[in-house]
Amino acid sequence: MPTGEFRPGEQHPERWREDLNPDADAGQNRGAAGPHPEQGARTARDFKDIHDRLREMDDDVLRGIPVLPEGSRLEQGAVYVDLRDPAAGELKARGDMVAGPGQALVPKSAVDHYTWNWLIGVRNPERLGVGPEHK
Repeated sequence: MPTGEFRPGEQHPERWREDLNPDADAGQNRGAAGPHPEQGARTARDFKDIHDRLREMDDDVLRGIPVLPEGSRLEQGAVYVDLRDPAAGELKARGDMVAGPGQALVPKSAVDHYTWNWLIGVRNPERLGVGPEHK
């Protein structure tokens, strides 16, 4: 019996693998070694429409909000918000999902919880870190 990591599609003869399993790695999370498109991505500050909508936020905060590039595969089970459609609320990704055209997806894991709360529409001062106990 072979040892090592199972790779989807390898159970098929090599000449048919691509036909039988064209996107074999879809939905596979490879851990920290895998690609993280939010690292080095453009930020909310770089998009005029988003910058205008979030004008109450300081430019330094906007520079800290990464926006996934179109076509980036979303991490299965991770939570995102689309800055161009904030009314849609939080999105929990499936393994076959990618950032689509016109979307401006921000991973929850890439921002602090105060910024996340603001992005999803929370305006309670205590949850935004501006209440009396935060001074």
